[in-house]
Amino acid sequence: MHSATGSERLNWALQHKSLHLILYFIGLMGAAICFFILRRHWCWIAFGAFVTFLYSAPKIPRKIFIGLRRIAVGKTIFLAFVWMYVTTVLPLLVSGKHWQAGFTWLACSRFFLIYAICILFDYRDREDDKTDGIRSMITWFNERGINNLFAFSMLLFAGFTAALYAAGFSVFTICILLIPGIIVAALYNYAKKNFSDYFYYFLLDGLMMLSGLIMIILYI
Repeated sequence: MHSATGSERLNWALQHKSLHLILYFIGLMGAAICFFILRRHWCWIAFGAFVTFLYSAPKIPRKIFIGLRRIAVGKTIFLAFVWMYVTTVLPLLVSGKHWQAGFTWLACSRFFLIYAICILFDYRDREDDKTDGIRSMITWFNERGINNLFAFSMLLFAGFTAALYAAGFSVFTICILLIPGIIVAALYNYAKKNFSDYFYYFLLDGLMMLSGLIMIILYI
């Protein structure tokens, strides 16, 4: 466990391995209980677990997985897809609602928002990925290429979010969904210089659920 840029989170984790082990077993028990409750939807849950493995496998220090580091150019796509799938698609599937075109636009909107956030995480970790031999578009692209990739992702996010209007979403709801994207775009240059764990794991990660929190507060 290392970080070329330095990480308070990793240093804390190294000093509290026993606590991590306890939290691991608590999480494992919670996952088992939730899986039992949602056992009717095991196939959808298993699919999410499989895609999560595709992202994590290149980091496993075993010979069978090390070779994946050379072809793991899509690791950020896998990660963004898992976050989108678990937070957007899976709840809709579990709810039993008939799939609608608006759900597809919402899933695409969420994917490109999360992907834009993941680009910043990859930018922060690119030196670690290079050290570990893990390839990604962020380790391949130069500064201009990374900027263009981020702008393209944000453009698609805005486009798919606006398309929700044709699916019956109100302008007010669409504006709420656009808020985290606007904040990510405004923080882009700052995030490329400030690699604080608090900034990344509380603010940037928190933006993924910002729209949901706003809606919960407004509609309680």
